[in-house]
Amino acid sequence: MKTVLYRSLRRRGMTLVEILAVVVILGLVAGIAVVSFSGTFNAAQHEIVKPMMAKIAQSVEAYYMKHGAYPTSAEGLNALTAASPESSYYLSQDLVNDPWNRAFQYMSPGTEGHPYEIMTFGRDGAPGGDGPDADLSSVHMRDED
Repeated sequence: MKTVLYRSLRRRGMTLVEILAVVVILGLVAGIAVVSFSGTFNAAQHEIVKPMMAKIAQSVEAYYMKHGAYPTSAEGLNALTAASPESSYYLSQDLVNDPWNRAFQYMSPGTEGHPYEIMTFGRDGAPGGDGPDADLSSVHMRDED
């Protein structure tokens, strides 16, 4: 009887191999989750750019209404961030960087006959690319609407 009781008490705990197996399985599940969420996170960053560009474009248009001309390429977005916060075209400094913490590009005149263009090169920071690495331009966003 004593031997049976001893064996049953000894089997209640987990062995080191069982614990390692559980840790490995949890690690695999966590790795799969991180890879899955990183793709969603990159896509979300790409979508965040659109309302940021819309806000910048709104400030550029307000600047035009006040001054009768768009900021030059040399002035860039600094013409908006340097304005008084009470100004209708004021743009806060935190909106001049894209979600990848690079400054938005501003050109006046813009491409395809547009008076100005605001753009970002996406996650990779280089021209071209697909998915989260794709370039985003205010000119092409207008065409989508």
